[in-house]
Amino acid sequence: MTAPAYILRDVSFAYRGQAALRGLSMHIESGARVALLGANGSGKSTVLRLMAGLAFAQSGEVAFCGETLSSEALARDEFFFRFRRRVGVVFQNSDVQLFNPTVFDEVAFGPLQMRWPRDLILAKVEETLASLHIDYLRDRAPHRLSGGEKKRVALASVLVLDPEIVLLDEPSAGLDPRSQSQIVELLSAWGQGAKTVITATHDLDILEEIADRCYVLDGGTVAGEGTPLEILHDVALLEKTRLIRPHRHVHGGDDRKHGAAPHPHLHVHEADVQSGDQKD
Repeated sequence: MTAPAYILRDVSFAYRGQAALRGLSMHIESGARVALLGANGSGKSTVLRLMAGLAFAQSGEVAFCGETLSSEALARDEFFFRFRRRVGVVFQNSDVQLFNPTVFDEVAFGPLQMRWPRDLILAKVEETLASLHIDYLRDRAPHRLSGGEKKRVALASVLVLDPEIVLLDEPSAGLDPRSQSQIVELLSAWGQGAKTVITATHDLDILEEIADRCYVLDGGTVAGEGTPLEILHDVALLEKTRLIRPHRHVHGGDDRKHGAAPHPHLHVHEADVQSGDQKD
């Protein structure tokens, strides 16, 4: 029987004494597509950092495929290379992930660290660039690319290793509609257990396409859980966790003449959509 990809048990974490996670528990099966939903400060980016082995629970436990994920575990070469080979992370801000002189070098960096043979690296880099339709960028400097191009290069630098688990922080944030559509199509293609995909987002519009299960975070703990459809229909939960806001108004024209009463319309928080959450 395959162990769950991640189990978080009563996890707490704080930045400089300010709590980001408070007794959070979560269970993610291998091959699942899971969305971590939450407004700014909800804790979703912190959860991704713990799952990526970039920070560690200060209390409670994060288990990866049945093993405790800790600094001590990652200090062991056998665990380190196995974990880094199986888990890929794509940050919200692609600029923090891209640092090589060319796109080709960027995508080749991970395989080089994994000590792959030269011929295999060359073949996999070319294959990955072509699969994301960015082979024409191979000799360009990453810092000179558009936002959508940078996002695809960051994805390519992760996907070249063919990880079993992909962690994404706000993958559609700041992209033009075409680039956003390309990213969503890629995430949709990973259904039916092709990969374990865990996406931190507050974009409700793409939820049903990228996830089969959702955790709604608020104040560093799980406020709700369910399928995308169940979560999208739970208006009280979405309002409580600041993922939508009620807005009341009266329509003009005939409605106003007939004395129509004000009624609510639901809107995504614009501030959250624009800013994202770097430290939550």
